[in-house]
Amino acid sequence: MKDSHDSEVSRREFIGGTGAAIVAANTIPVKAQDRSGESNERAIEDVPLTRITLTVNGTEHRVAVEDRWTLTELLRDHLGLTGTRIGCNRGECGACTVLLDGEPAYSCSTLAVWAHGRSVQTVEGLEKSGRVSKLQQAFIDHNAPQCGFCTSGQLMSATALLQRNANPTVREIREALAGNLCRCSNYNAIVEAVQAATRTGGA
Repeated sequence: MKDSHDSEVSRREFIGGTGAAIVAANTIPVKAQDRSGESNERAIEDVPLTRITLTVNGTEHRVAVEDRWTLTELLRDHLGLTGTRIGCNRGECGACTVLLDGEPAYSCSTLAVWAHGRSVQTVEGLEKSGRVSKLQQAFIDHNAPQCGFCTSGQLMSATALLQRNANPTVREIREALAGNLCRCSNYNAIVEAVQAATRTGGA
């Protein structure tokens, strides 16, 4: 049977050996991390770019985009059009809605390269000569925005509706806006605002 002195030495040796192993384990990843960092930098530099031409709010843009960029990223981060919101970022809430060739589209689920040769309208494009559109004014008059986060998407979907149907019914308005969620649940005021815009001459 080992005495207490032998047990203490054994524990000391064990702890010493474990400490050396920890130091070694911490040293190896640092070197590996350095190499990984270099490879990551090279990977970023090697990301393929595609040159596209698109018209945004009436202005033509020629830009080089990464093939993985969404249309939301292009609009917000590279063209400075931050009125287009990022909500769920998976094509469910409608906050990022823009008009692509006149039709509502979730820009978070649309690749920027898909917009090549096409026309995009964002909420910034509704304003003309410093004046808000009739639809925007109706939203203001009827307190349609609450927190305002979904408002730009609601406006774009409603704009598309009024461009193809100048006098929609309440049911048609609700159907057109079904893809736009309002977390404040202000749906009735939004529908009233769209109705009011029809009485003043559309979008």
